Amino acid sequence: MKYHRFGNSDLRISAIGLGCFGMSGAYGAADDRESIATIHRALELGVNFLDTSASYGRGHNHTLIGKAIKGRRDGIVIHSKTGSIRKPDGASVEAGGGTPEYLTRTCEESLQRLGIETLDVFCMSRVDPSVPIEDSVGAMAKLVEAGKTRYVGLSEAAPGTLRRACKVHPLVSLQIEYSLWSRDAEEMGNIETCRELGLGFMAYSPLGYGFLAGVFKQAGDITADDYRRRFPRFQDENVDHNLELVRALTAFADDKGATPAQIAIAWLLAQGDDIVPIPGAKSRSHLEDDLGALEVELTPGDLAWLDELFPPGAAQGTRYAESQMHRVNR
Repeated sequence: MKYHRFGNSDLRISAIGLGCFGMSGAYGAADDRESIATIHRALELGVNFLDTSASYGRGHNHTLIGKAIKGRRDGIVIHSKTGSIRKPDGASVEAGGGTPEYLTRTCEESLQRLGIETLDVFCMSRVDPSVPIEDSVGAMAKLVEAGKTRYVGLSEAAPGTLRRACKVHPLVSLQIEYSLWSRDAEEMGNIETCRELGLGFMAYSPLGYGFLAGVFKQAGDITADDYRRRFPRFQDENVDHNLELVRALTAFADDKGATPAQIAIAWLLAQGDDIVPIPGAKSRSHLEDDLGALEVELTPGDLAWLDELFPPGAAQGTRYAESQMHRVNR
C-alpha cells in the first residue's frame, strides 16, 4: 500500500480509502458480519482511511465501524460527515445542517456511536444556504479546540466557499463526486482550488455508484426499488447511452488484464497523489478487486484514450436529480 500526506495535516493515509455507505443498507440488505470482516480485511491490506457519515443508516454505520475498530483504533483515520437533517420519511432537509447547534450535537453523537474520543476529520456534508459558511466553520473550529476532532473539512463546496472557509479556520480536505463520468471538479475549479489551498481531495463515488464497475449489463438490471434509480444516469432514458460507455471501458480493461473498476480507480490515482478515491465496498471480494487498481499501470496513451472516451459531460443525465443539483458544488 502507498501512503500520502493528507492535505496540510500530519495524517498519512492510504492511497485508496474505504467508503462505508453501502454497509448500512444503501444498496439493499447488508450483512454486518461481512461488513466488519471487510473492514478488517481492508486494515490487513493497508487501508487506514475510512469514510462514514452520521446519516448512514441513521447511526448504524457508526455503530458498525465502532465494533470493527474496537481495540484497533491506532493508525486508523476516520473521516466522518455530518449528514443532512432528515424528515421522518428519510428525505433530506436543505437548511439547518450547518448550524452550530446541529454540528456540535452531531459530532458528539458520532463519537458516542463510534466509541472513540476524537474524530480525525469532521466534515460538513453540504453547505447550508441558511447559515454563512463562516459561522458553520467557526463552530467546527470550536470542536477542534475542544479536542472532539483533529481536523475539519467540507463536502460539495465550491471554490469560493472553500476560500471563505479557510479564512476562518484551516480546512484539511474537500470531498466531492469525481470519476471518469463525473468530472465537474475539473471544470468548476475545485481541484485547482484545493491545490492552491493545500487541501486533500477525496473522490467519492469513484465507480459511479457501481455503474463504472460493470455491475449493470442492461437497463433491466437496475430494479425499480434500487436506491440508485433516483439518479438520472440510472433512469431508462439514459441507461443505454451510459451502458455503451461502460462496455467500451470493459473491453479496454480486458485488454489490460484488469476489471473496469480497477481501470476507473487507476485513472483517478493517475490524476495526482492528492486525489484519494474512496470506493465503497461491503464485501471482501469487492474490496480486493478495488485495491487491485494499485497494480494497474496506465500509460500516457491509455490515459489519453480514457479521456477521449470520457470527456467532461460524457455521461447522459445529471449526477443528481435536477431539483437537488443546486445543493452540490455550492
